Amino acid sequence: MTGSKLDGKVAIVTGAAQGIGRGIAYELAREGASVVISDIATDIHKVAEEMQSEGYHVISTIADVTDAQQVEDMIETTLKEFSKLDILVNNAGIYPFMPMENMTQNDWDKVLDVNLKSIFICTHAALTELKAQKGSIINLSSIAGSVIGYEALAHYSASKAGIMGFTRATALEFAKYGIRVNAIAPGAIKTPTVEKAMSPEDLKASIKAIPLKRLGDPQDIGRLVVFLASDDSSFITGQLIVIDGGQTIS
Repeated sequence: MTGSKLDGKVAIVTGAAQGIGRGIAYELAREGASVVISDIATDIHKVAEEMQSEGYHVISTIADVTDAQQVEDMIETTLKEFSKLDILVNNAGIYPFMPMENMTQNDWDKVLDVNLKSIFICTHAALTELKAQKGSIINLSSIAGSVIGYEALAHYSASKAGIMGFTRATALEFAKYGIRVNAIAPGAIKTPTVEKAMSPEDLKASIKAIPLKRLGDPQDIGRLVVFLASDDSSFITGQLIVIDGGQTIS
């Protein structure tokens, strides 16, 4: 049932209750990793039960990634269950559409806290264990901000651009420990949140703008995470990999 690229590895995936995070967790587990899936939503426990029923070595934990103590508890849970940590996937994020002129400082702060500050908190908390394992960190950015811009997403785009700066800086800083740090910039991915946010007309227009003529699947992102977490990418660090079906080159 499982592969071999990540046998013996232990991974944390934040924001894994649905969508991209769930897809990442499944792909890591399929390649043999033991996975701690975390989310602020209680649905995370149902995801873990589902994965366990399929034979995967997975546990779940509730954690608000903007709360340093809850993140420390997440790391402690991981070590108590699996004794180490090899892979950190900073996936948790939100993207409430809002025109800049209507945006309050609280609106701005919430998105920057969840999308960017949380990556600092999680990386800082996991660093000692990742140094011990010469681990891998994968940060989820987006084509919004890191490659192109979108209306009504100034806070989101700023946070995703910031992730790339953080990725490059930490890749340089952590190289001496053998830790690799990379980022992924997804385009339009078929997730429950995206499907709820888009009308049928908008969905058709989005697909039309993608040269490969489909939305991405969470598994597409998961397979890229597996690559970046495995020895297949042992000479890659500090990079942003765009996975958008060709949208940003069309």
